[in-house]
Amino acid sequence: MIRGFFRLIGLLLLTGGFIFLVYDGARSVADNSLRWTRLGESWNDIHQSSQEAFKVMVEGASPWLWNNAVKLLLGQPTFAVLGVLGILLMLLFRARKPLIGYARD
Repeated sequence: MIRGFFRLIGLLLLTGGFIFLVYDGARSVADNSLRWTRLGESWNDIHQSSQEAFKVMVEGASPWLWNNAVKLLLGQPTFAVLGVLGILLMLLFRARKPLIGYARD
């Protein structure tokens, strides 16, 4: 049951990544230039105060983590981050292959 839940979350993240890919593609066609929506911008547009609270929490725990890892992640295109997380969850929680020719006692 837990495996199915995480696969569902992975599928929803993959769907969100595809939606952002289409959104960025439409913006790029309209502007005649390549434009990507960064994860930090998307998060800011959805709920700005939660991003600030997350920043304070991570900087309080480890300023190195915020400066090196989280800033790098927030600077990536949203479709790529959501797509990679979705694929990763779907692969990690996929159903196990049945064992053929092996007797379980």
